[in-house]
Amino acid sequence: MLKNLFSLEGRIALVTGGSRGIGKMIAAGLLAQGAARVYITARKAGPCEETAKQLSAEYGGECIALPIDISTMAGIDMLAAEIKKREPKLDILVNNAGAAWGADFDEFPESGWDKVMNLNLKTPFFLTKALAVPLRAAASAERPAKVINIASIDGIFVNPLETYSYAASKSGLIHLTRRMAAKLIKDHIVVTAIAPGPFKSDMNKAARDNADEVATRVPAGRIGTDEDMAGTAIFLASRAGDYVVGNTIAVDGGIVYANPGIPGAGWDS
Repeated sequence: MLKNLFSLEGRIALVTGGSRGIGKMIAAGLLAQGAARVYITARKAGPCEETAKQLSAEYGGECIALPIDISTMAGIDMLAAEIKKREPKLDILVNNAGAAWGADFDEFPESGWDKVMNLNLKTPFFLTKALAVPLRAAASAERPAKVINIASIDGIFVNPLETYSYAASKSGLIHLTRRMAAKLIKDHIVVTAIAPGPFKSDMNKAARDNADEVATRVPAGRIGTDEDMAGTAIFLASRAGDYVVGNTIAVDGGIVYANPGIPGAGWDS
């Protein structure tokens, strides 16, 4: 029974924003555990196709590039139609594509609000809705389908950076995960979320370019690795995570849940 607890052999997956960063880490992890086909999306065709080629060569399964901009309903519908054309069933959907925007409170633009909210919160909901048919077709009580939303620890604690729409979108995604889980578990579709801390990516340039400095603010003393992210996604996507429903797992080296908070003396007086 425990032999294939983390196996994803034969499963079909879609990872949005899968050409780089956290999405690429997750796509690689799914393939490493035996996924038959992992589709990845990105706005730019070149990097998407390059990553698909690299991961296909490195692992036994096939990684397939679908370079589509899913920040609009037209893009969401295009991606869903492409998946449905190619696959009657979809075992795993990872809603990872995202955007960030930082600006001073008094200068924060509506465009920065709408861009981030649309991609980070609207897209995961409507893409999951658009792919409900192949997800339900893959799902059973014995082997549920999985939807994994990639949130952020910025949706749990207050980041000192002025990224208002990003923090709000990720907090909203965490609650949306719970609401979608309550609805879709009846169809044997398990919805969960991952809240990453600092990992090397184009979205987290501080961790990418100044890992040692960032590590000083992490209780574990380091930034996250590919294995840390892939391992959590594998757990949630596999049999091991079937009974984890609606949860958001912080993968952050202890920043949120193992941090003593405000530094300084005098708190015990």
